[in-house]
Amino acid sequence: MSAQPARAGFGIGEVLAQLQGEFPDVSVSKIRFLESEGLIQPARSPSNYRRFGPADVARLRYILTAQRDEYLPLRVIKDRLAAADGDAEADLEGPGGRAARPLSRRELLDAAGIDESLLAELEDFGLVRTSGRQYEPDAVTAARIIVALAEYGVQARHLRAVRAAVERETALIEQVVAPTLRQRSPGSRDRAALTAREVAVLCLQLHASLMGDALAEAGLDVAGLPAGQLPEPDRAAGGYAGNGFAGPAAAGSGA
Repeated sequence: MSAQPARAGFGIGEVLAQLQGEFPDVSVSKIRFLESEGLIQPARSPSNYRRFGPADVARLRYILTAQRDEYLPLRVIKDRLAAADGDAEADLEGPGGRAARPLSRRELLDAAGIDESLLAELEDFGLVRTSGRQYEPDAVTAARIIVALAEYGVQARHLRAVRAAVERETALIEQVVAPTLRQRSPGSRDRAALTAREVAVLCLQLHASLMGDALAEAGLDVAGLPAGQLPEPDRAAGGYAGNGFAGPAAAGSGA
């Protein structure tokens, strides 16, 4: 797109000003990285400065939301954007808008790189679930993580306890946000969703702390899993950076 004629739009600094309130860690280098990876293609002025239109900003917002909320690797996000580009009805304009759509069984198998027998096993243990006859995009992430765990000898049947723990914690979060949902006032559902996200993050931090303590008591080196905090996500790489901890996006690899 660098050969495009210049168009009215925003400079990169103006784009940062629009996005940093919602995505504090976005930076000039991050936007340049996304461009180098082919996820965004801003126009260029005659002086070769980047110029971003509203659609470019919406596209950036979608990418950043998908990384933050779904921990998706850039390869998956790029595939989604490519599909959305071919669909005139795809909507990337809303704040945090998602072009993601439910996946068919075949699309899930291809995206996760698994076969029918493994998917059936994951479904039997409740690790991957359908939404009607389709799968939500998070099912791809879960399948990839489970595949990564299998390299360490962890089988699907070993993860039933994880599934049960998630269900108990989800029930806890639902109890926390229930009073907000009962208000039935404008914005109550959005406030409940924000609270749910914040409580979920705290639960993840608690997991890291408790697991670190438990491993330390077992005499294992837990330097890569600092107690009390989660490593900050390296969203430019589509995963987590530092301390040797591989977050959910790492299982997808190829970002």
